[in-house]
Amino acid sequence: MQRVLLIYDISDDRIRLKVADACLDYGLARLQESAFFGLLTRELQEKLMARIKKLLGAQAGNVQLIPISARAWASRIAICNAPS
Repeated sequence: MQRVLLIYDISDDRIRLKVADACLDYGLARLQESAFFGLLTRELQEKLMARIKKLLGAQAGNVQLIPISARAWASRIAICNAPS
C-alpha cells in the first residue's frame, strides 16, 4: 500500500461529484473540496485513474494522483481550523 494524494480541477459539477464519489469508493478521505488522500496499492491507483478518465471523457479537467512517502506525509505542516 502506498500513501497517495489525489487532487483535481474539474469545472463540470456532475463529473466533479462523480470523481469525488469514485475517490470515496476507493477508500480515500476528503482533505479539501478537490483533494483526497489515503492508502492504495499501485493496482488500485491505476484502476481509480482509469475510472476517473472514463468519467471525465472529453471534458476539460486536470487530475493528479501523487504518491507520498510516509516520512514526507509525517513531516507535513497543516492548519486545520474547524468551522464555528
